[in-house]
Amino acid sequence: MEEVSDYSRKEQDSLGSMDIPKAAYYGIHTARAMDNFPVSGRAVNPHLIHSLVTVKKAAALAHLKLNTYQVEIAQAIVKACDDILEGNYKEQFPVDALQGGAGTSTNMNVNEVIANLAIEILGGERGDYSRIHPLDHVNCCQSTNDVYPTALRMAAIGQVRMLSQAFASLQEALQEKEHEFANVLKLGRTELMDALPMMAGQGFGAYAKAIARDRWRLYKVEERLREINIGGTAIGTGMNAPVKYTFYITDILQDLTGYGLARSEYPMDPTQNMDVFVEVSGLLKAASVNLLKISNDLRLLASGPTGGFGELELPAVQAGSSIMPGKVNPVMAEMIGLVAMRVIANDSAVTMAAASGQLELNAFMPLIADALLESLEILTRAVRLFEERCVRGIRIHEDRCSEMVENSTVLATALVGHIGYEKIAEIAKQARREGKTVRRVLLESKILPESEVDRILSLYQVTKPGIPGK
Repeated sequence: MEEVSDYSRKEQDSLGSMDIPKAAYYGIHTARAMDNFPVSGRAVNPHLIHSLVTVKKAAALAHLKLNTYQVEIAQAIVKACDDILEGNYKEQFPVDALQGGAGTSTNMNVNEVIANLAIEILGGERGDYSRIHPLDHVNCCQSTNDVYPTALRMAAIGQVRMLSQAFASLQEALQEKEHEFANVLKLGRTELMDALPMMAGQGFGAYAKAIARDRWRLYKVEERLREINIGGTAIGTGMNAPVKYTFYITDILQDLTGYGLARSEYPMDPTQNMDVFVEVSGLLKAASVNLLKISNDLRLLASGPTGGFGELELPAVQAGSSIMPGKVNPVMAEMIGLVAMRVIANDSAVTMAAASGQLELNAFMPLIADALLESLEILTRAVRLFEERCVRGIRIHEDRCSEMVENSTVLATALVGHIGYEKIAEIAKQARREGKTVRRVLLESKILPESEVDRILSLYQVTKPGIPGK
């Protein structure tokens, strides 16, 4: 290390030397990445950084068991990792999320910050890599190509668990609405036209079933994420990583994370193949499709309040217009919809990046990580907000629902099994033509006794399986 001034230090790599801010814990590899990739303005996802640091801590603990290097070095690395894992030094990870190199810049950023923190713990000065080296010590027996996929799987597991919990809570909220609205008769609609009558609660029950499937799929996909390639090093063959080290670090990662991580029996597979992340992203897309559909339904059913469906009332959370006083918009339903659209778009990025890998490595892992972790994060937050600030506060306008059912001709369908399709079609046309209800036309025509009409058209007859009244 060569001192340059009170404000910088000089560091050297195989390409030459650079001045590094003296206060920085990162080093020359990070500085080059900062110069090369000023792309998105977004740093690498903090959950990925957290998982990478966890891998480095596990590696140092494994080396303690193996006596790979001095005990004090391993202990200093572990202490440095713990400091970072407590939430400190976030500003020391500035590398752009969209970077070339299959994640090497991120791995080197983590190596350098840990090394310089550990150097200080031992009483040295940042940049004095003769004491603790980012590669010879922090990255010992590792490659970006086994560390990065392992860390990404760990980060994804944590976020999948949180999202699964969010979906479980949303499912519960929808089921509560199913019971709350169980006795409210309303119009069903197909192709936006009046269809059969239904209970309002039945619609929410259908939403709950869709969300339950999403929750279960996310819960199950964790199994595929648990298989890690740590110890496979550059291409999965394990060169420069002793077998004992691989078993030790896997066991330690299990203890540190609480996840059921397992060493891949064929590390070359998870080193080069990213289909597991495509599977996770695909499930997020499927969940987003359901959320987008539900949000669109709620916006339709709550439209108005006078010029639309007006069956539901969504919670008012903010003023809706800068020019129209009193206007309130369905912003929480819109929010979950646009987040769903973003996740669907991210799935395309994950798919293309995973398919673009070549031979023994996928160079586009940073895009996979950025898109997948963003989707998991924003979906988790959005689902919780949607549940808390929209679903749980939904109210139903029973009078409006009853009015539309009564004024519609859909109840005529309940009589098909009693007097035939053609006759009922005529009655429905007459009701529309004369502006009368189906019930009134039936009673006036005296085709059926009033008691029979009432029995057939009762709420519980027209919203359950079978032929009403039989």
